[in-house]
Formats: sequence, C-alpha cells, structure tokens
Amino acid sequence: MFQRFYPKEYYTSTYTINFQEYYDRGFRGILFDIDNTLVPHNAPATKKAIQLIKRLKAIGFRICLVSNNKEPRVAEFNELLQVEYVYKAGKPLKKGYQRAMELLGTNTDNTMFVGDQLFTDLWGANSTGIYSILVKPIDKKEEFQIVLKRIPEKLILFFYLKNHDIL
Repeated sequence: MFQRFYPKEYYTSTYTINFQEYYDRGFRGILFDIDNTLVPHNAPATKKAIQLIKRLKAIGFRICLVSNNKEPRVAEFNELLQVEYVYKAGKPLKKGYQRAMELLGTNTDNTMFVGDQLFTDLWGANSTGIYSILVKPIDKKEEFQIVLKRIPEKLILFFYLKNHDIL
C-alpha cells in the first residue's frame, strides 16, 4: 500500500552514504534535494556540503539540485557548488526529475535521488523510475506544512522499517 513512498535505501544522513559504492555499481548522476538533505532549511551551502560535492565530482558523478524552491534560493545555494539545478521542480511530479536527467545526460538506470521527504522527494523519484535514497532530516525545525506531512510519514516509515527488519 505504501510501497510507492518507500526508498530503495535509508540513511541517517547524506554524509554517511558511501557514494563510491554507487559509482562502482554504475550510477553516474545524483539528484539532490537541498533543504534538510544537504543543509538545514534555508541555510547557505556549508563547508561540509561543498566538500561532499567536490568529492562526488572527483569520483566522476554529475550532480543536479532538484528543488521546489524559487530560483533565487537555489541559485544562491549553488554559487559555491557549481552544479546543475532545477528550481520550482514541482516535486513529486516527474518533470523536474526528467529535466535534471536531461541536464546531466543521464537516465533512470544510472541516476539516483537523495532527499528527506517521502511525499515529494521519494514519491517523485520512485514514480520517475529513479533509484531513491531517503535520509533523515538534518534539522527538526521545519515549516508548518512540512511538519504536517511528517505525521503520516512516520506511519509509512514504521511499515518500511518493519518490512525491512530494521525495527
């Protein structure tokens, strides 16, 4: 029932993912949500985020930020990262993910998505056919509409963890 929201994998943080393993498995593109995936909500690019992106580029990944935010937020965040981006992506609709893959020259077989929300990030990635990775949100302080979505997310995560013998 909830499978459309289930990630392929679940990590405590974007920064604990061994991206080299994914590159070795054939992934070449990574799509990232920004807020609460790479940095706290509305924060600028941190040293940690900048270092991660540099390391991923050195491995050989092509990277695109996929955000429902307006362009000023995404462009400013991207100033030090210098990767592709899609703003006002319309997640969970497929168009933002498809546009990101066009920008990267990748496809659903070699692209992965990393995000913190089931009802936008993961649902959209899954419906597009992209390998989806869920990470725990960086910051507990979130906008009201996101706090409301976290309530049913907890139920879905409970079943995901139970079905994957993580509980």
